[in-house]
Amino acid sequence: MLILPGAFQFVHWSLFFLRLMVALVFGTSGYNHLKDPRVRAKSIGMSVRFTVFLGVAELAGALGLLFGVLTQWAAIGLILLMLGAIYKKITVWKTGFWGENSMGWHYDLMLIVMNLVILCTGGGLYALMPPL
Repeated sequence: MLILPGAFQFVHWSLFFLRLMVALVFGTSGYNHLKDPRVRAKSIGMSVRFTVFLGVAELAGALGLLFGVLTQWAAIGLILLMLGAIYKKITVWKTGFWGENSMGWHYDLMLIVMNLVILCTGGGLYALMPPL
């Protein structure tokens, strides 16, 4: 088996950058939900109250991942949000995996897997609350 043993020394940096990237995606999405909840609610077919809830949940999860606080719980919450997004895309919007104009649920599934890695690893040692 061919492996690169030197790469293992960067595991915790890799997990930190993964957390940073996922936090950036969810943080900007949450901000967009909260910036103008009425317009956003209409565009996603949800109530204004639920759109605000989504925005707050995404921002809270993003901050948890960014700072490494309750990282696994943040990852679980974001996984649940993405499962809801996939459900809506498949059942309501009738969107396929790739979808039209790249509007499928492949991107959502990648974010689930990224959060699953964070969940299973604890997000690495570079955190305010590192895993034991």
